Amino acid sequence: MSTPDFSCVITAAEGGEEALAASVASVLDQSMRAVETLVVLPAGASAALRKAAGALEGRSPDNVLVLQPGSDSVASLRNAGLDAARGTYVLVLDVGERLQRHACRNLWQAGERTRADLVAGRWSRLTGDGTKEREPSWQHPLFLRSRTVARFTEAPGLAVHDALVTGFCLRRAALERHALRYDEDLTHSGVLFGPLAAAVVGRIALVRRRIVSGRAVPDAGRDLAGVVEAHRRVCHVLVAQGLAELREERDRAFLLDTVVPLVRTFPELPAAERDRITATAARVLPGCVPEPVLLGLPPVERVGVRLLERGDADGVLSAAYALRRRGAVAAPLSVADDGRVYWQGGPDPVLDVTGLGHQYRSFGELKLMNRLTRYEAGGGRVLLAGRLVLPAHTGPDPEGPLTAHLEFRVRDGSRAFRAPVDTLRPDATGISWSTRTDLTRLLRPLGPRDTVWDARMVVEDGRTRSVSDLFAAHDLVGPADTSPALPRLGRAAGDTWQPYVTLRDHLALRLEARRRPARTARRLVHYATHFRPARRARLLSRALRRRWDRLHARGFKVSVYRTWLLRLPVRRGSVVFESHMGTCYGDSPRAVHEEVRARGLRLRCVWSYADSPDGFPADAALVRRWSWRYLWALARAEYWVDNQGFPQHLDKPSGTTYLQTWHGSAYKRMGFDETRVRMQNAPQRERLQQAVNRFDHFLVRSEHDERTLARAYRLPGETLLRTGYPRNDVLLAARARDEAEGRLPRPPLAAVLGLPDHRKVVLYAPTFRGGPGKRKRQRLPLDAARFAERFGDTYTLLVRAHYLEAASLPACPPGTVVDVSGHHDVSELLALTDVLVTDYSSIMFDYALLDRPIVLFAPDLDAYAAERGSYFDLREKAPGPVTATEEELFAVLSRLKTADTGFQEQRAAFAAEFGHYDRGDAARAVVDTVFARHTAPSRTVPTGEAGR
Repeated sequence: MSTPDFSCVITAAEGGEEALAASVASVLDQSMRAVETLVVLPAGASAALRKAAGALEGRSPDNVLVLQPGSDSVASLRNAGLDAARGTYVLVLDVGERLQRHACRNLWQAGERTRADLVAGRWSRLTGDGTKEREPSWQHPLFLRSRTVARFTEAPGLAVHDALVTGFCLRRAALERHALRYDEDLTHSGVLFGPLAAAVVGRIALVRRRIVSGRAVPDAGRDLAGVVEAHRRVCHVLVAQGLAELREERDRAFLLDTVVPLVRTFPELPAAERDRITATAARVLPGCVPEPVLLGLPPVERVGVRLLERGDADGVLSAAYALRRRGAVAAPLSVADDGRVYWQGGPDPVLDVTGLGHQYRSFGELKLMNRLTRYEAGGGRVLLAGRLVLPAHTGPDPEGPLTAHLEFRVRDGSRAFRAPVDTLRPDATGISWSTRTDLTRLLRPLGPRDTVWDARMVVEDGRTRSVSDLFAAHDLVGPADTSPALPRLGRAAGDTWQPYVTLRDHLALRLEARRRPARTARRLVHYATHFRPARRARLLSRALRRRWDRLHARGFKVSVYRTWLLRLPVRRGSVVFESHMGTCYGDSPRAVHEEVRARGLRLRCVWSYADSPDGFPADAALVRRWSWRYLWALARAEYWVDNQGFPQHLDKPSGTTYLQTWHGSAYKRMGFDETRVRMQNAPQRERLQQAVNRFDHFLVRSEHDERTLARAYRLPGETLLRTGYPRNDVLLAARARDEAEGRLPRPPLAAVLGLPDHRKVVLYAPTFRGGPGKRKRQRLPLDAARFAERFGDTYTLLVRAHYLEAASLPACPPGTVVDVSGHHDVSELLALTDVLVTDYSSIMFDYALLDRPIVLFAPDLDAYAAERGSYFDLREKAPGPVTATEEELFAVLSRLKTADTGFQEQRAAFAAEFGHYDRGDAARAVVDTVFARHTAPSRTVPTGEAGR
């Protein structure tokens, strides 16, 4: 027989016949035919497994060989497979793992092309209940593209993470040359084998394709000692290679990939299993990872690891709750003399959770863990007992009347029942409570729809109210803890309350049908809703629902708009305003609107809003974006005014004038200059061109805008209004006021935001980094907590996320960090800001008009400029220092007066170049030009010349 190109070794130490058949089938189905399959069975394999393996060999005797070397350890079975392999390349699979259709071909081609000894690709593993799969998140950067590395240190992820536990192959000649074998004294030998092979072989090829799917969910708790020992040996390999830094990364990844997920699983484990795991952890984890690495983890993660090291099963359970419910206080907290906050257990640096910011929240603001410790059902009456955690710095008013009640709420929140808590025993670290409740009398659901009820507890001290879910371990309640139920529709609607713990670890009650009348009633209801007339009724209902949805679908609305609404006559004097796609009442459209109102022009103004009308003037006429009223208003408006773009698919009526105020000068490439747009197909580019062709007026604030924005959007010169931006009029007025009267008193907005006069105001306004899609909550590049810790006495940090994003801010001392992302008009924020920190956002072009310090914080400036493209070198023309790290930014802010001195002339030149047409009268000039027929003729400014 000729030598095969590939040998696939499948070890069947665990798993059943179906899993083995799936693995073998994935090998036999490879697009590369010269592949042999070696099935290695343990000595103790069941008769059914041996029979299944024999059947597979019998069906494909030329491609499948079954081995049974007489051992049971996984490592020895794999070694037997390696010894018997004849292929040029050897790949090892665990039973249940499946090769992708072209896996062997992709690996073989990469190996032959690069002459690599090791070729690795992506793999995915089962998640949850085993019905879904996903790749570990760290695989994306490692296999972002296919490449070849001379040594594994050029792809450190191979050793930092357990990347080489599957999905890779080795050249058999390299196996024999380096005598590579699995350590038979190590239960998790696969964790060590891959990094060891990568360290000794030569060239390594990485392919971006997925190779293996169906890897079993890792279960570190089953053999924690073996997992830790495998990690230790991998670290020894790295140390032997002189890679101490890589070993530190490996230690951190081991904690985050293996140990922390083990902590997360504790609420789902039985108490005996939790005790067993923590006992093992106390024996094998101490000393496994150096203390500096552990201190580098996020607060709750390192607390969980430390408590696991100590063998504190109850403490680990609390840490697991905190991990699964971010922001919850799951254990008593103590405050040291220096203000540091520690998890229960003392002033251990690992238990320092000051960074969580719990100390800045009051009793009513904190999410406190209320752990249910007893649930005893006896007939209709149920005994519930638990303990509400209290941090040392806050709690209910000791002088107030302390009361509490349980609240059972139907899952949709429409109804709730209350029961008083009988006993409350507060102490220094929490409140122990207990009560007996007659669930049968208390909970009276209707029956058919309100079958699931969630439990929570409300504690009040006369002034403050604290609401907490009832957390519980999943084994606290079981099938025997039932109570009789009496729905309002009678016991035929349900007869039993079954308590259970949800996936989010809180207590809930489910109404079930256990007795014959209720079961019979439910069967009758099921039959009545599933026999033929009922099925037809459901189909008719769905059809009517689809028709209703179609009437409100955007495609149908666009069709009606184009076919019918555009035929309506234009309503003279009507104006539709929109700012940032309806997300706010601000920017230049607001300035134009307020100029119209100040001058008393007889115009009917309508504003569009996207999600909420909050923040818009109370007397303004509002229409929801994409509603029928919105389309009606657009179709009949004499004027459209916006700064972003009305929906592309909506044509402008023939008698309408479209004023596009735009929303910023261009640093990054825009319009048809964008690579993304250039790569679009012709219809997409034509749709963009048609949308731009709707503009009758386009505001620019400098010759730079004419060279960039106007050219990028292919705008004819006669559409350009050289007035500057109306939104910047207030900035120029603020600068004039500063020069005449000084900076104090601050604008009224400062008092609304609670900004003290003795602190300078820093506005952090990063640009949009996401892609198309819904508004997402992003982690800011700047660590607001570190900023507050460093400058909390001298600066107040205002954070304004881009209008397409939402900032996720940590808890900080009061008055140090304020989220102003929801404020409608950024110009008002700029007017009270002392220092602007941004990256490459166009906000810097506006703020430069104030002649106040600007600091650019752009860690990814080069990558962003390379990916998106830019119109000029930002470092060359920057209006302030350009920093790449937080330390550089903090250093500039700590010596701001000195640092800013060297940029005053450059900032003035920046403002002159990019804001040449901003004179402070843009709103007046725009109104005179666009709404000329509604103003005095003498004040009309010719199109294309306004503001010159």
